[in-house]
Amino acid sequence: MVSRSDPWYVHTVLYAIIMVLVFILVKVAIINPNAVMKAERYYKAESRLRMTDIKQAEILWDKKHNKFTDNIDSLIQFVKTDPMVDSVIHGYDTLAQRSTNPFLNLTSGKFTPDSLAFSPKSHSPYILKIDTTTKIDTVVSRFGRIVRIDTTKKTGNLYYLKGPDGFGSIGSLSNPLKKNSASWE
Repeated sequence: MVSRSDPWYVHTVLYAIIMVLVFILVKVAIINPNAVMKAERYYKAESRLRMTDIKQAEILWDKKHNKFTDNIDSLIQFVKTDPMVDSVIHGYDTLAQRSTNPFLNLTSGKFTPDSLAFSPKSHSPYILKIDTTTKIDTVVSRFGRIVRIDTTKKTGNLYYLKGPDGFGSIGSLSNPLKKNSASWE
């Protein structure tokens, strides 16, 4: 019995198909996940740098106004235009021999106040909230009658900043010990 083999061009086509499938498999299994992981690491680092810069802006706002703000646009305008912030950014501490600039450089370059508005991944605004504390005090006369009820509302003692992409948060609305602490520290 004579064995017939396939012509050479059939084997060549099959080897070419196998090579293309191996290339696609390597691309899907190794190259694409590495690119996605690299991009995710960038977004995480960039978002945390921006949130740290928002924290520094909130600290400067608190030094000037004795309370925090929940308006990022006002915070950006404050960083851009306030002379106190400008003196802190361009100041130099002669004892420590370093700059007094509290803002960190971003992974994409130098700090800009406009970078505080949106997260780098989804371009969504950061979630910034402040607390509102209501204190009710009853004034009673010496005869036991209620004279008046004083209600005092104070806002901005604490703040909470959360990234919209889930890369962490800074502060707390209920715990004063976590006022400026980040979840990733």
